[in-house]
Amino acid sequence: MALNHVSRLCRDVQKSLDFYTKVLGMVLIERPEAFKFDGAWLYNYGVGIHLVQATDEDRLPDKDRGLDPMDNHISFQCEDMEAMERRLKEFNVEYLKRTIEEENGTKIDQMFFDDPDGFMIEICNCENLKLVPAGSLAKIRIPFDRHTPPLDLNGGRGHRQHEHAD
Repeated sequence: MALNHVSRLCRDVQKSLDFYTKVLGMVLIERPEAFKFDGAWLYNYGVGIHLVQATDEDRLPDKDRGLDPMDNHISFQCEDMEAMERRLKEFNVEYLKRTIEEENGTKIDQMFFDDPDGFMIEICNCENLKLVPAGSLAKIRIPFDRHTPPLDLNGGRGHRQHEHAD
């Protein structure tokens, strides 16, 4: 139906939590008490990020590898690239910025940077590109009605739930 969450191993869950909430605007949410390991769950913009304390740092990316847009990364759409760039500068996050222009004149702005554990993140205005199936008869499914989980603004105390935070 839709991407639910991305899980990231962390050298320091608190440091990663600060980064994802302060730099990317993610919101800390409760996670099930059944999980008896150090971690944190974040949610915003229709996707979750699960931070998990690494027990073996050899499983984490090399932080000195440099930014390469062709490397593994997750990408977030952005409404205001200039505001995001100011935020990256405010938090002293090193980033790579580029603009790609299609033959039809469509421009896509991209910024690439690493989280505190070396996982690359892209911020883009990729909504400028049309989704066009390439040689496939399959239909693209966009889950307008089910990809966002219900939101409990009472912290589990009441029954008031909202489908969207709008």
